[in-house]
Amino acid sequence: MVTGNVAVDPAAVADTADVADTADVVQEVRSAEPVTDLAGLNGAADAQALAAVAADPVELPAGVADEAGAAERVPVTVAAGHGRHRAIARLLRTPHRRPACYLAAALVGAVGLGSLSIGDRVAQADGPAAVSHSVSVAEELGIGEEDLPAAAEAATLRSDAALLGEITASRNAREAQEAAAAQVQADADRAVQEAAAAAAAEAARPRTVLPVAGARLSSTFGARWGTLHAGIDLAAPMLTPEYAAADGVVLEAGPASGFGNAVYIQHENGDVTVYGHMEEILVQPGQVVRAGDTIALLGNRGQSTGPHLHFEVHVGGIDGEKIDPIPWLRDRGVAV
Repeated sequence: MVTGNVAVDPAAVADTADVADTADVVQEVRSAEPVTDLAGLNGAADAQALAAVAADPVELPAGVADEAGAAERVPVTVAAGHGRHRAIARLLRTPHRRPACYLAAALVGAVGLGSLSIGDRVAQADGPAAVSHSVSVAEELGIGEEDLPAAAEAATLRSDAALLGEITASRNAREAQEAAAAQVQADADRAVQEAAAAAAAEAARPRTVLPVAGARLSSTFGARWGTLHAGIDLAAPMLTPEYAAADGVVLEAGPASGFGNAVYIQHENGDVTVYGHMEEILVQPGQVVRAGDTIALLGNRGQSTGPHLHFEVHVGGIDGEKIDPIPWLRDRGVAV
């Protein structure tokens, strides 16, 4: 059974008729542990009382019944722990027994509330101490009130400077990238232009030229003085530039019998052109030349009657048949 705020052992029942027993009950109630769930305890007490009445009704003697009259009959069960177990069942007359019950309930409530109050104070004592004054972040950082505006301004300036630095760095990086891209594009455009110019020049370049520009034909191909004159003579002033008649590779370049100096160039179709009597040679064996490249300076070396270029054509190679250079040049678009 539950009484007030105290949990009581239902195995022991106190005799509420005796004052001494009542004192014992009060003492046991004080020593019992407090209970804080009042609503739950009241509900449990009501249920237990109803169950006790239904299970074991008490018959009243005639005298007691007359004296009680219409008094309310309530079976009461009081429990006490700590090793003491007694049980009695007695019918209490409500009008006569209420003061004792009220006294017991008051004592139990006082003991429970005192325990709860002490327990709360102990629990609060274990917690952290309350802060009795406000904490200033500026004070913790060692900044006085007069320093706050200056510190805020300095922080703002530092923030603005950092932001400006980031913006400047980003702009510089972007400009550098744009400049690099522009340079790459310019180089590509220039390369394209140069390639186009080279292609145009190549297309416009002649494939065959007269070996001496503005020269005079002083002797032709054929018999002369009882021997074969195997080429043509092109007279011009000393040191006039001499050109490769067509694209090819220099086979020989240097002194030669009867020519003084001579240059032999083999062309794409295998024919070889011969240049003699030059004053100075400007190419060397193995060199690749194109039509119009300067290979020597005109002279009068070897068996010569004056400054001129002796020019020959050997078909198919350096030892091939010697033919008239004029038709060979004419077939390639060059008139002598």
